[in-house]
Amino acid sequence: MNEKKRFYHSLVFPAFFLFLIWFVKFTEVALELSYVRFGVLPQKMVGLIGILTSPLIHADLKHLADNSIPVFLLSLAIFYFYREIAYKIFFLIYFLTGSLVWLGGREAYHIGASGLVYGFAAFLFLSGVLRRNRNLMAISLLVIFLYGGLVWGLLPYDYSVSWESHLMGALTGFFLAYNYRALGPEKEHYSWEDESDDDTPDPPEDILYEDSSIPRNP
Repeated sequence: MNEKKRFYHSLVFPAFFLFLIWFVKFTEVALELSYVRFGVLPQKMVGLIGILTSPLIHADLKHLADNSIPVFLLSLAIFYFYREIAYKIFFLIYFLTGSLVWLGGREAYHIGASGLVYGFAAFLFLSGVLRRNRNLMAISLLVIFLYGGLVWGLLPYDYSVSWESHLMGALTGFFLAYNYRALGPEKEHYSWEDESDDDTPDPPEDILYEDSSIPRNP
């Protein structure tokens, strides 16, 4: 598959997911409904449905717009660089993040795709470090810059924000990056790694031995 085809193929699912979360919000607004009850409600049986539905639901259009660009760019990067396991990574981050929030989050409805943003960013960044791939690290750092305050979102500084989703997403992304460290784009190769052992200086002619009983070569 050439690079152009590979890129277009990588666009399909991220674009579909982006369309889906906007479609959900438009139906919510058009029908004058609230889908908040479909968020993750930790440790409540009724809240289990949120593991499936919470990333699709957003509090308002600003919340949705803030999540749209990073979730699209990061998922695109995953599908481009990790096309063999992209669906596995996407859905593992999707469901593991929601499950961990259900197990350990505060008793409140947790909604939004920001847990996915943190999961994807953590996966790509650690993968880039482990594989020494600057493209993966650069994409994650760019999103951190554009998204603003990504690191602070891991801390409970604003209790109206589901920092638990951010933290669980990041932990899931790091775990999967390490677990699948053998898969993905090739490690970048640097010229200094090709330096020959021939450049090693010759040892001096006079050699001192720890055992003085061993005579020196004439």
